[in-house]
Amino acid sequence: MKDTLRALLSTAVESLRASGTLPADLDLPTLAVERTKTREHGDFASNVAMALAKAARSNPRALAQQIVAAIPANDDIAKVEIAGPGFINIFLSDAAWQREIASVLAKGRHYGRCAVGKGVRVGVEYVSANPTGPLHVGHGRAAAIGDTLARLLAATGWDVAREFYYNDAGAQIDNLARSVQARCKGVFPGDAGWPEDGYRGDYILDIARNYLLGKPAADGVGGASGPDSRNVGGASSPDARNVGGASSPDARNPNDLDAIRRYAVAVLRAEQNADLAAFGVRFDVFFLESSLYADGKVEETVAALTAGGHTYEQDGALWLRSTDFGDDKDRVMRKSDGAYTYFVPDVAYHYSKWQRGYVRAITELGADHHGTLTRVKAGLQALGKGIPKDWPQYVLHQMVTVMRGGQEVKISKRAGSYLTLRDLIDEAGRDATRWFLVARKPDSQLVFDIDLARSQSNDNPVYYVQYAHARVCSLLRQCAEKGYTFDQANGVANLSRLTAESELALMIEISRYPEVVEAAAAQLEPQALAQYLRELANAFHTFYHAQPILVADDAPLRDARLTLALAARQALANGLDLLGVGAPEAM
Repeated sequence: MKDTLRALLSTAVESLRASGTLPADLDLPTLAVERTKTREHGDFASNVAMALAKAARSNPRALAQQIVAAIPANDDIAKVEIAGPGFINIFLSDAAWQREIASVLAKGRHYGRCAVGKGVRVGVEYVSANPTGPLHVGHGRAAAIGDTLARLLAATGWDVAREFYYNDAGAQIDNLARSVQARCKGVFPGDAGWPEDGYRGDYILDIARNYLLGKPAADGVGGASGPDSRNVGGASSPDARNVGGASSPDARNPNDLDAIRRYAVAVLRAEQNADLAAFGVRFDVFFLESSLYADGKVEETVAALTAGGHTYEQDGALWLRSTDFGDDKDRVMRKSDGAYTYFVPDVAYHYSKWQRGYVRAITELGADHHGTLTRVKAGLQALGKGIPKDWPQYVLHQMVTVMRGGQEVKISKRAGSYLTLRDLIDEAGRDATRWFLVARKPDSQLVFDIDLARSQSNDNPVYYVQYAHARVCSLLRQCAEKGYTFDQANGVANLSRLTAESELALMIEISRYPEVVEAAAAQLEPQALAQYLRELANAFHTFYHAQPILVADDAPLRDARLTLALAARQALANGLDLLGVGAPEAM
């Protein structure tokens, strides 16, 4: 609907340019058309006259009058008014809303999709958990946000690649291997010989036990089995079942730390894959940090930075002149002991994304990674490969506090020190977990109330929205049970019968859906879609209680109201799908 109004205003402006009212060489800005806060000021408003007044050397209000006079006649517009210093307020006809409802039903599951992304390649990286333990609730928030962003971008025409970066190299993996080895040898947390930074959860004992039994890695923890990883490090990976599994001659050797390391990582990768599958989250690319070293990408990146003159030696270490690219101080790249600091492989990894054709890159991370962003961008800029300054884009999420019975829930016995994503899914259900983890702006702290998420009440937003969808399905069942025949074509033809306030309000709310999807994708704010769905559900429930839908003695009116309900159901289903939340037919 906005596109139609922009086109009409654009035509009006072009006619003024042709007449000489506006300069012929004027660069037209994007014509802003926004919904008004109250319908007293119209359905939509534009500030185009104020934006062009200086170029036209005209009073904005006088220019607005000329623009309004030049708007082509259109059945969608009931009237146009000029307000304040020159706002153009547009009132739509009832027929415009009715045509939108017909469009919803004609487009079905494609309603709300657009091609604004023009097929441009975008990589969305999210979760990227270290394979050192089960996924925790913070990873769950990353998964819900990242997956929803990927869905939104795909719905708005981007060519999306979903990517998971496994940090399978470094000290944390050594700690994992030594922890499992200690358990293999009967050493417990707190005993002499327990690694100083060892992992203490019961899952470590499970991995050790199954390693000694020679079980396949995919069965190494609780029988977890996930999809085989593909395109890891840019190439197909071996099946996790064969990594350090029963076929390995060293599978039961508690002294073979390398075999234990491979087995533990494979086990936890398989378990994480299984948890993500249970959460409805998938990836197109799994990338291993270790591949950056194995394939020489880290050395290649360091060599390129050195060749560009952006590094220097000091105190036996290699430094990056990151202050030349906006950082507050220079950063050590390679320590005096020869080990690389953690941001260097991050630069190499993101450079690999650029090499793999990601014109746009979005990285979803916990807010605790904030300190690394500037130095990674500095490293990418220093490479001098044409990478834009705002590449990649970052979406940072804050912590999640989980509450049950008014008390904070912190610990899972199995994980040892944190609540796992699987625990939360088991308690609250997948739909509620996804909804609650995405329903607030990522950079705001989130309180997840398990009791609220499980409740079947209007206070539970996911229940409230899903119930609206199920209610429409129930209406269709009741219609058949009463012996009525529903004729959707007749309903569309009689939408003009729907003139009540609640009916028009529902039409208007449905029509917002495409705009919300486009804006949520453009602004990387998935919570906007959840908020909209709650408002749409409220408009539907209000309509449901205000109007008798299955009227017995007026088939055209009954068909029209059922048609409107079906349009609401379609918008709800489409939006829930983008959130990865189910749309039940009965509750």
